Amino acid sequence: MTERVLTGITTTGTPHLGNYVGAIRPAIEASRQPGVESFFFLADYHALIKCDEPARIERSRLEIAATWIAGGLDTDRATFYRQSDIPETTELTWLLTCVCAKGLMNRAHAYKAATDANTAAGEDPDAGITMGLFSYPVLMAADILLFNAHRVPVGRDQVQHIEMARDMAQRFNHLFGQGRELFVLPRAEIDEELATLPGLDGRKMSKSYDNTVPLFEGGSKGLKEAVARIVTDSRLPGEPKEPEGAALVTIHDAFASAAQRSAFHADLRAGLGWGEAKQRLVALIEDHIAPLRARYADLMAHPERIEEVLQHGAAKARKVATPFLAELRHAVGLRPMVAVPQAAPVHTAADKPALALFKQYREADGRFFFKLVAADGTVLLQSLGLPEGREAGAWVKRLKTEAAALAEAPIDWTASGARSAAEAALVQIAQAQD
Repeated sequence: MTERVLTGITTTGTPHLGNYVGAIRPAIEASRQPGVESFFFLADYHALIKCDEPARIERSRLEIAATWIAGGLDTDRATFYRQSDIPETTELTWLLTCVCAKGLMNRAHAYKAATDANTAAGEDPDAGITMGLFSYPVLMAADILLFNAHRVPVGRDQVQHIEMARDMAQRFNHLFGQGRELFVLPRAEIDEELATLPGLDGRKMSKSYDNTVPLFEGGSKGLKEAVARIVTDSRLPGEPKEPEGAALVTIHDAFASAAQRSAFHADLRAGLGWGEAKQRLVALIEDHIAPLRARYADLMAHPERIEEVLQHGAAKARKVATPFLAELRHAVGLRPMVAVPQAAPVHTAADKPALALFKQYREADGRFFFKLVAADGTVLLQSLGLPEGREAGAWVKRLKTEAAALAEAPIDWTASGARSAAEAALVQIAQAQD
């Protein structure tokens, strides 16, 4: 079975070496796996929440797109596009907004952190908070659900947003699915093996710490100057050095083969000087990065080539998004106004009202469910999850013959219709079997 994997890249900065090792390189490698349909998008709508500098947004979109393409992303195999080129994203955002509880957004980590900071500063809790920040999880849910992604690789700080997307998908399915699962319930994917590179000062490499090693910016000279500033201990050439925990060694090992790592560690323990170690590190990274940097420079000199790739990706993405959004519009009642010929009803003595039907199914977590669906698709009863299929079947059998059994049945009334309607349907079912 093919699984869809979706990754968004916020366009507010220039990628550095840590971004490449921790996110770009592993994502590109994963996109080449069989049975994977990958969607990568430049999250430029999301960038507007964080940044009000148009020139920075424009430049970042170009630099990030060029980085991913130069890094080896196969844009024929993967779908690579700009979020802002997919108008279905914003329309779906509104459809989801209309089913999303405000209380769910109140609990979002980013919003709570902002209100807590305002309160601590003696400000109004919502001072300076835009609706973009507040509604950010709804836009993220639309990004994911528009393509029914199965897996979404994220950091731990984003897991809550995936759970919120699942909540919105379930609510939409319940209200408008009429027994169909319009949205796949996505799952967060956290790779504990992903490398996190230390920066020049040993802390996590981050622009906020001003401790990054450039990926392409500044060319080979910029790389050499940055590596020269990596903090090391004071041991002199000839003195043994412990590789474990050294920032320089961690960066080296992210690019080295097993044999290169072993030799480098052994040489440091034998007294290799930090200066020579830095020279080796520069040479190692250059071997890997120089060809990518050349492709990046060529792309940056010809932005029209990047635009062509992104437009091609948008066309691919919209082949999925446009018909699906049309289906969702129909589901919520936004339908064309057309005259439908009505055949004259032919009544016979044998005519009977259509009965509600029981449906049984199993969810991915292994639990069994049943529901009672009216002839028009309305869900009258939705069960709780049961551990055994035969237990669900037994309840269905009993409810068909004993309407009074409803009082004891394992029913999720929050996901069911009116109890009176369910009782009436069960009475009809029981009478039809007499």
